[in-house]
Amino acid sequence: MNINGKTAGDIFEQIRAMIQAGELVPGMMLPTLRELAGELGINRNTVALAYKRLTDAGFVISRGRNGTIVREHIMLTDIEGSASNLVLRDLASGNPAVTLLPSMSQLAVHIQNTPGLYGETVIRPELEALGLEWLKQDIGSPFDLNLTNGAVDAIEKVLTSYLIAGDRVAVEDPCFLSSISTLRHNRFQVAPVEIDVEGMKIESLSRQLSAGVKAVIITPRAHNPTGFSLSFKRAEGIRTLLASHPHVLVIVDDHFSLLSTHDYYHIVPGNTRNWVLIRSMSKSLGPDLRMAFVASDADTSQRLRLRLNSGTNWVSHILQDMVVGHMHSSGFQKSILSARESYFEKRELMVNALKQHGVKVPDHHDGLNVWIPLTQNSAPIVMQMAQRGWLIRGGEGFNLNNSGSGVRITISDLDATETKLIAKSLAEILTQ
Repeated sequence: MNINGKTAGDIFEQIRAMIQAGELVPGMMLPTLRELAGELGINRNTVALAYKRLTDAGFVISRGRNGTIVREHIMLTDIEGSASNLVLRDLASGNPAVTLLPSMSQLAVHIQNTPGLYGETVIRPELEALGLEWLKQDIGSPFDLNLTNGAVDAIEKVLTSYLIAGDRVAVEDPCFLSSISTLRHNRFQVAPVEIDVEGMKIESLSRQLSAGVKAVIITPRAHNPTGFSLSFKRAEGIRTLLASHPHVLVIVDDHFSLLSTHDYYHIVPGNTRNWVLIRSMSKSLGPDLRMAFVASDADTSQRLRLRLNSGTNWVSHILQDMVVGHMHSSGFQKSILSARESYFEKRELMVNALKQHGVKVPDHHDGLNVWIPLTQNSAPIVMQMAQRGWLIRGGEGFNLNNSGSGVRITISDLDATETKLIAKSLAEILTQ
């Protein structure tokens, strides 16, 4: 390598330029601290500082005594949804049932005739009042409210407001696909936390907190892919644990809140300095209606508002009109209750049908999917189900630390007949 810098800043810039120019390719080993310091005639600590900056910025990976290598290019991870021209019955998309979403004509009648312009109030006052009333029931302390273009948008904006590349973020393992993508895209290090039917395991989370994670993302209900929700006891344990780490950013992604059949347990301690509680409208009004309410402390709110600065990233007032109008409509509560009951019944049908055929499946479930744990790789099972006409989602894409295999079945628009056929097919394949 042609490096001639004498300061940590010069060495950092030269190596970064070589990586960006393709002169240093992914997997290539950098010189050891001793080697490069000897070549340049400088103190080894200067090279160590440059390498640390490269690691923090996500250009290289330090492997301790095994050296420092150029980081692999960030690859596109799996995403939710499926192709629109499938010939298979789609049980992999993770989408809500179209029949349980309001039609565009229903939503469009609420749009105001006056166009929204620069400099207007970021949140419609009527929508802000609805959000404050909804969220204060579960938070119990003063908070600020903002809107983002969906839950994933909120998570990314909050994380990048506080963290730098290389910072470690604790998440459930297995983990939501979009969370994995967000963390990798922003070059954060993923710190996997084991889960069971009651949520994040206390011991596993404690280890990651002790190891110095900067943020924690927790799904309190309808965890994707498993459908598990925090129990009261587990939520209390997590809350107590987080109280010992008040400087860790806590992000609560309550994405299924309106439709959940489980109680919400707030896990943010009173002494946590920076936190957010996110509630998305995507499952109840549709994924294309990009909106999420974000409750937070004042400092986090200020950082988020800088990212949502008028003229750049505010949530469309047209969408806000649709949401506030629909939430104020006479049929809103009835439609939410109907969707909640429908998803619950469909999950129950699938779980019971699987059990009747001898398939082991957890009793705890919420959300749009049913998770079936496996003791083997899911790929052959996914392929055999496809040969029978069913497209299901393999579990390996959700895994972060070899957390175990499984398959996920989206139940949102299944009827009883299909459910029995799917359960029978899967049971036959698993017993082969």
